[in-house]
This record gives sequence, C-alpha cells and structure tokens, in this order.
Amino acid sequence: MTIPRQRRNWRPGAYFHVVMRGNNRANIYNDSQDKYHLMRCIEDAHTRYPFTIVAFCIMSNHFHILMKSEEDLSKIMKLINRRYSDYYSKRYRHVGRIYQRRYYSKLVSNPAALLIVSRYIHRNPIETRIPMVDDLKDYPYSSFPLYSNPYSEPQSYIDISLLPLCLPVTFGKTTAGYSSYCLWKFGKEENEEMSEWMMEMQ
Repeated sequence: MTIPRQRRNWRPGAYFHVVMRGNNRANIYNDSQDKYHLMRCIEDAHTRYPFTIVAFCIMSNHFHILMKSEEDLSKIMKLINRRYSDYYSKRYRHVGRIYQRRYYSKLVSNPAALLIVSRYIHRNPIETRIPMVDDLKDYPYSSFPLYSNPYSEPQSYIDISLLPLCLPVTFGKTTAGYSSYCLWKFGKEENEEMSEWMMEMQ
C-alpha cells in the first residue's frame, strides 16, 4: 500500500524559510553559469506564481530562500526545481535525480525570527570551513549586496524594505543598518537560537 505524502503546512502570505539540497549533498550549482541559471529559474517562476523574497543565497550544493506567496509554495518549488533539473541534466549529461529530497520549509512567524533566519542565510558564504569571500557584499549569488549597496535595484520580486523595519533601534531601520546587523558578531544566546534552525535542516 502506498502512503500518501503529508500535505505541507503552508499558509498564504506567511514567510517561509525554504532550503533545497543536492542529492547526497553533492554540488549541483557548480559555477557562476549554474547559479545564474537558478536565479533565472526563480525569476521565471515568479511570472507564473507571484511571490516575494526578502533573502536568498545560492551555495554550491544547496540554496536558501526566505519568501512568502499567495500561491501554494509546493507549486513554486516544483517549477523552479524542474526547470533547473532539466538544465542541469542537459548541461552535464546527467541521468537521474539531482536533489536530495523534497525541499525543506519552515514558517518564520515574527520579526525577530525573520532577522535571525535572514542573517543566517546571508552569512552562509563566510560561515563555510573556508570562506567563499572576504566580504559578504562581494558574493553575487545572494541578496546581501542588494542591502549593502545603496544604489542597488532589486528585481521586482525581491523586497529589501521589510527586514530593516524589523531591526532594533540600535542598528537603525535602514538597509545599511540591516547590513551591519548581518555582519555583527553576536553572543551565545543568538547563536543558540540559530543552531536550533540548523539542526532541523540536517
């Protein structure tokens, strides 16, 4: 007997932290061409199922998105993953699945959680064993440069106005303040909160 998949606990208009990993944690976003193509897949999906992203980061074997939509999240992820999988299979002559499993998603229900999760997403390139860049603003496959550059022009589906409003007044509710928040070295309590999110993604 086949057991049906459990329906995701999705809510329209709510923010979710979404993660997609390569099968066996293998690299499936190998170079700039792959990463930019994934970004095109995300943009194409937006033309069919409008959504809003407040943070994203594409790494070599996985990506993170912090987003909300009025359309079922599973439809959006199915379209993004199918289009990228088709591209990957053609470019690398790959046969078989490229993803580890269905996407991970978790509701992000309040401003404090939005800050914690978005900071974790944006810090991915410098939290690796060997940092991928010295400065987060130099990592182009992330939304962080959109916050750190006052002259940036985000894509229509990326909103950089929300997260600064969630900041405590000590940082200043601006994109510059949010950039400083992401770069700030916090203490044990904040790190423990983020560790709980990380454990769920293993």
